[in-house]
Amino acid sequence: MNALRRRLPNAPELPVLIGLLLIALLAWGFLALLGEVKEGDTHAIDEAILLSMRHADDLSVPKGPAALPEMARDVTALGGFTVLPLLVLFVAGYLLLSHKPRIAGVVCGAAAGGGLLLSVVKELVNRPRPQVVPHLMQVHSASFPSGHSMLSATVYLTLAALLAEFSTGRALKIFLIAAASLLTLLIGLSRVYLGVHYPTDVLAGWSAGLAWATLVWLFARKLKREGLVPPNT
Repeated sequence: MNALRRRLPNAPELPVLIGLLLIALLAWGFLALLGEVKEGDTHAIDEAILLSMRHADDLSVPKGPAALPEMARDVTALGGFTVLPLLVLFVAGYLLLSHKPRIAGVVCGAAAGGGLLLSVVKELVNRPRPQVVPHLMQVHSASFPSGHSMLSATVYLTLAALLAEFSTGRALKIFLIAAASLLTLLIGLSRVYLGVHYPTDVLAGWSAGLAWATLVWLFARKLKREGLVPPNT
């Protein structure tokens, strides 16, 4: 591998190739899922999963402990349009005060770009919210893709990837990515449990958010390698 790299000095590194492959696979999966949704092929399994989370004799009552719906609302708020912008604002402010404007710009650009992409796709697809079970919280926008799932993946995974990129130690890198992934997973699952999204909405949101976060990570990695960002940022 080292000999090949010496012969091809401009060849992309293995992590970059893996990142590009991941983006391609996620984009393909998102488009394939979108096609299935528009044709109605996922409707039966979407409704079956939603119904499986409610009591058959009263669909307004979700299965599980009595405290679980409130816990789900707490978790889902972590991917909401109040918490995420505040988090991005605070992180960007910290980076600016730490004299790291480029990374602050990457964080803000990732969040803004993800939000713009989400708005465009929601408008184009315009899928109605599920009506098979009562919603356990108020919702207003279109259903596909799940904005909470997509933006939580975008923000949390981007922050984790940037921290991992500029951190030392394999264990720390694994912890950061695992924590962000778990949080993103729980937020997406909470949307289905609360009855405000179909499972395919969440899958699409995860796919788009992870693809966007990976693209941002590749950009930050390029800045680092070109010396535009200090290695200890």
